[in-house]
Amino acid sequence: MADALVTSARLAASGLAAQSTRLKIVAENLANAHSTSSTPGGAPYARKIATFEAALDDESGNFGVRVSGIERDRTKFATTHDPGHPAADAAGNVRLPNVNPLIEIADLREAGRSYQANLEVVRRSRELVEMTINLLRGSQ
Repeated sequence: MADALVTSARLAASGLAAQSTRLKIVAENLANAHSTSSTPGGAPYARKIATFEAALDDESGNFGVRVSGIERDRTKFATTHDPGHPAADAAGNVRLPNVNPLIEIADLREAGRSYQANLEVVRRSRELVEMTINLLRGSQ
């Protein structure tokens, strides 16, 4: 039984690590939501997305989750006409980041809730292991 609890805690810990990375990426996206290029006609900040995959835990032989990569969102950049902007091209157009703050806030909430759920699994597993140890001590 204790082995199953430790395994569930490890699985949840892998989820914590993955969601922590996702939270960092969302924060970076929000911080750069208005970051344009510093050179005329240059590319602005491109939104990043974390991708996940199942990962085998060598110690337990069970699967968890991990970040398999951090990719750039391929959504097209919006443009605005602002001839005085340092990033304006010859036609006076400036490419804007493809970051939508509403989508980022939704991702932030989802990642935060997933993080909390995984943290609760770790807490409950720890409590159950402690209870099991206490029961075993009392039976001796």
